[in-house]
Amino acid sequence: MKNLIIPDEELKKYGTTATFSGKALALLNQQKMEWELCAKNYSGLKTIKTKIFKFNNIEIKLQFNPGRIKSTSAKVDKESIKKRKCFLCIENLPAGQRGIKFNDDYTLLCNPFPIFDEHYTIINEKHTPQQIKGNFPVFLSLVRELGDKFTVFYNGPQCGASAPDHMHFQAGTKNVMPVENEYEKLKRKNGVVIYQSGLTLFYAVNDGLRKMFFLEGTESSALNEIFDEFYTKLADLTTAKGEPMMNITGFYNENIWKIVIYPREKHRPSFYYLEDAERLTVSPAAVDMSGLVIVPREEDFEKLNVEIIKQIYSEVTINDTGFNRLRNSVW
Repeated sequence: MKNLIIPDEELKKYGTTATFSGKALALLNQQKMEWELCAKNYSGLKTIKTKIFKFNNIEIKLQFNPGRIKSTSAKVDKESIKKRKCFLCIENLPAGQRGIKFNDDYTLLCNPFPIFDEHYTIINEKHTPQQIKGNFPVFLSLVRELGDKFTVFYNGPQCGASAPDHMHFQAGTKNVMPVENEYEKLKRKNGVVIYQSGLTLFYAVNDGLRKMFFLEGTESSALNEIFDEFYTKLADLTTAKGEPMMNITGFYNENIWKIVIYPREKHRPSFYYLEDAERLTVSPAAVDMSGLVIVPREEDFEKLNVEIIKQIYSEVTINDTGFNRLRNSVW
């Protein structure tokens, strides 16, 4: 642990350390210089392909990123998890990987298989299960401390987390995921206010592709209270064991938290389980739900079209009945 954490004096050689987001950038500079795998994979981002689709002025961006194949195809069933070492536990981190402390419990690391020009994983230092209940205040703190440069996101243990056995968040370059740039438009055109108290607002949003909930405000305690209530209501809708399925994206602008919650119906679309010739290796997580669909195989990148993208979202997002029950609940 002592060698994992880079002290500020060393970090200053690689960038400003006045803010936590500045420290994160300095860490990435250090890792690119000192850790070969990190340098290679971030350099590889220069060759990724992208493609943009429009759905009634909603932008969905495809990213062909072969470096994400391991995450996209990760086996997350209990037996598979038991058979492998946890790759987020400190004792199993690769040689050369270093990080910075966030608080008493979390460490920020550079993600060596990036989607963004800056991509981080923020791990709990204890091997504890992935769950947002009880950890949402940490999420809000990360959104605030990183929000000038990065967007923070969370993947539920049954819908996108490739390490469902180890609590972690992720963060990536700000304003890359389309939902960030479309947030105000989506709220205005497709949103219904279902709760308001002062500057704390909660919206139900159906844009025709995804069903989402927008939570925004200036007081973390109020946001946490609404989220806890939402969590309970969502859990009541499902018979599945464990955490109700959801992805969360959070950004911070002008002292306002803006949180997007994606309740989920299932982990992966039916295309994922077809035979090789018909299979599409798309496994939606928070980034994909936010409009940046990651495709690790080039043949799938070429196959994906408007109709297939619509079907993927329709399968994995919460169904109409569940969405309407949440939207019409007494808040």
